[in-house]
Amino acid sequence: MELYITTLVLTIILSAGAKVVHEDFAIRGCSDTEKEDTYGMDEEELWHADFNQKKGVETLPDFGDPMTFPGFYEGSEGEMAVCKSNLALRIKGFKSPPPEMDAPQTSIYPKDDVELGVQNTLVCHVTGFYPPSVSVSWTKNNINVSEDITLSQYRPRIDGTFNIFSTLKFTPAEGDIYSCMVKHRAIKDQPQTKTWDVDAVLPSVGPAVFCGIGLTLGLLGVAVGTFFLVKGNNCN
Repeated sequence: MELYITTLVLTIILSAGAKVVHEDFAIRGCSDTEKEDTYGMDEEELWHADFNQKKGVETLPDFGDPMTFPGFYEGSEGEMAVCKSNLALRIKGFKSPPPEMDAPQTSIYPKDDVELGVQNTLVCHVTGFYPPSVSVSWTKNNINVSEDITLSQYRPRIDGTFNIFSTLKFTPAEGDIYSCMVKHRAIKDQPQTKTWDVDAVLPSVGPAVFCGIGLTLGLLGVAVGTFFLVKGNNCN
């Protein structure tokens, strides 16, 4: 993916003696198969272009005075045409040298505490990879899953690599095993796979059972001891 990164520094003066510095960023990239145009501030995304639905998506939460981005999507379509043209010229001019690559690091975890039968969300966090072209897929009990899945935009890190998040809505059931598989050019042999097991995160009932048995036996011992103590006193 050919990638352009623009970072702007915006300084807001709150008073004569105080300054707050914010960083605006724009990520614009294209490849033979992907397109992305994203704007944000302070590592938080504000807006991105959805080229599948042909519209801009505002990702800020609702405020009393919401921020809008009129005309941004139309501008993104034009920028993608320029990006495609530049990409073809650079491939020809530089004879497609092998890019520097960083392999991704992947982790998988539930969004909320796990309860059997209660809907939850699994998060697959892929980070530290370059260039920003990655494929994320899910399986449940070794069967591919294609529904209730989301994939975020690419998000830059300070070191020049990227993050991306994929989520899967699921309802935990005993014995279920979920896997997140990541494909990237820096991984040559096979997809990077992280597995999450429902049983592995459920609290064990063993300690509770043993504690209950121990307490019961202890109380029984006290009762028996008290009985014989009373009998002994009566004999005296």
